Amino acid sequence: MNQLHWLLRARRWVQNPPSAGRVRLVFAVVALCLAIVAVERWIGWPDWMTVDSLRRKP
Repeated sequence: MNQLHWLLRARRWVQNPPSAGRVRLVFAVVALCLAIVAVERWIGWPDWMTVDSLRRKP
């Protein structure tokens, strides 16, 4: 049933494709996410964004 749902959704996208602005917005969001991942991987995660553990360390 789920495959039929996705096929119907794909058919709707073919009949009414998204606007150029929506496509640019999606690409911009994906590029922003990839940039954040790249900064995290090469530069590192800042200490102020690290969550402190609630468990006590023995």
